[in-house]
Amino acid sequence: MVPTHGRDRATSYDVRIWKIRTYKGRRGTTYTVRWTVAGREWRDTFKTYALADSARGELLAAARIGETFDVATGHPVSKSARRAEQSWFDFACRYVDLKWPTAAGNTRRGIAETLTSATPALFASKRNRPSDETIRGALHGWAFNTTRRAAGEPDDEDLAAAVRWLRRNTVPVSMLAEPATLRATLELLARKLDGTAAAGSTVRRKRAVLHNALEYAVEVGVLVSNPMSSLKWKAPKVADAVDRRVVVNPRQASLLLDAVGVQGRTGRHLVAFFGAMYYSALRPGEAADLREAALELPDEGWGQLVLSRSAPTTGAAWSDSGQRRDNRQLKHRAAEDVRVVPCPPQLVGLLRDHLAEFGTDHEGRLFRGARGGQLSESVYSRVWQKSREKVFSASQVGSPLAGRPYDLRHAAVSTWLNGGVEATRVAEWAGHSVHVLLRVYAKCIDGQEDAARQRVEAALRVD
Repeated sequence: MVPTHGRDRATSYDVRIWKIRTYKGRRGTTYTVRWTVAGREWRDTFKTYALADSARGELLAAARIGETFDVATGHPVSKSARRAEQSWFDFACRYVDLKWPTAAGNTRRGIAETLTSATPALFASKRNRPSDETIRGALHGWAFNTTRRAAGEPDDEDLAAAVRWLRRNTVPVSMLAEPATLRATLELLARKLDGTAAAGSTVRRKRAVLHNALEYAVEVGVLVSNPMSSLKWKAPKVADAVDRRVVVNPRQASLLLDAVGVQGRTGRHLVAFFGAMYYSALRPGEAADLREAALELPDEGWGQLVLSRSAPTTGAAWSDSGQRRDNRQLKHRAAEDVRVVPCPPQLVGLLRDHLAEFGTDHEGRLFRGARGGQLSESVYSRVWQKSREKVFSASQVGSPLAGRPYDLRHAAVSTWLNGGVEATRVAEWAGHSVHVLLRVYAKCIDGQEDAARQRVEAALRVD
């Protein structure tokens, strides 16, 4: 039958409902309900046969009484009408509020960035549309920030007007069941603001957020099933492994730390900070929150660090404390978990010297800002870049070699692996699973390639 149109939505009586399909896989058995509306196939998968049979029964009952089905959602019009009531803007705010209480600061910011990128594909109208910059400010700076939205409407009138426009001009969430709409949304996630392609890791992260949001839409009954599961769209490939060009060798690392130390009081204050990342593979957030209570420093030989907290940079708008750093448990760990990391004699010496000259703040924290408070990422990044310029040649400065302080952690893990430490122990020290370790961090340190070639050359030499 030719689809009819009600309230500007295509509907049809052409409905066929098939038997439940059972699939037995390694992760368990699933039951899929399949049907077609105006020739287009729909499916919904359940973990139990009873749930699948109930869903199929609803479809059969609607078809038997002659109810029309919504071509865009695949469900009876009566059910689709209820689902179509919630706009994308309202739903996205609701999703943000769901995630906010338990999410880390950087996760909150990542969700806001994803939803902000996706929203322009879901405008119902372009009439009187505010500028792109104003819309981004209204979304990222207010709508998708639970704390700011709870405080009331934006003080800036342009942003407040943009919020009012957004509330009236986003499509129902059910429109994401349309392949063309969902594809356009994903394409926006794959682009930067200037229209160029985004990094593969960024696209993959944003796609995961959108997928999770649509799972929530299914959970609350706004969508029948997650349309991303059946859409044939692939994110750009992601290079999981660390770029081996960023990894310094021990001599280069030592020279960089020396260059940090000659940059006045600020530089001396940061030598042990960078040293903790290089010698013990601490993440920047872990090093920034390192406290005297975590140190076990013998008079000589190896010590250890007992880590329990991390303070990654998130921005004041995304943290619970309103400060630039978000005080959290260790990454991938429960709140009370600790990670014990070896502290080589070189780092023991750096930490002892640091404590002797700078001591700690009132909370026992080793590293802090020039005027007290939390250590600023911008400060230590400037010191690091100056150190690279002092140590490296012009071509090395322009290369990725130790381009970020975080690359010291890559160097530490690579050094451990190349030194022959077993992968399980390195993974435990670094705070990773063995799978992630071998996929991401198993890279040769700078200069290892030349040494390997020399060994091969010696083996091939004919006297």
